[in-house]
Amino acid sequence: VFLSLQLFGTIVWILVASTGVPLPLLQGWVMFVAVTAWFLSIVFLSVFLFGYANRIAVNWNQADFIFHGATFVFYFGAFLLQAATTSLHHFPRKFNSTTQERILSGREYNISIAASV
Repeated sequence: VFLSLQLFGTIVWILVASTGVPLPLLQGWVMFVAVTAWFLSIVFLSVFLFGYANRIAVNWNQADFIFHGATFVFYFGAFLLQAATTSLHHFPRKFNSTTQERILSGREYNISIAASV
């Protein structure tokens, strides 16, 4: 389970980082969630790999449940923000400008869709 979190967290991290970040506040939260969940899952994996789970008197089933529950809530919120950013792709970057530059280019739009999924 932890290795799948590592894999998908890294993919989200890469996809969001490769966009132009037109809305830093929204996508900053997505990056924060992806990086924090990735780091904490590395910590959990290290605890189990190096045998510290036997030395620390913690209910690991409950800790695992709480970790994955919190991760789900934060990732779902990040998904909503990333999807909201993606849905704004057809709006112009500057409303008072004569150019028709979009918030997301075609490539960034496709990457943002992948990051949302």
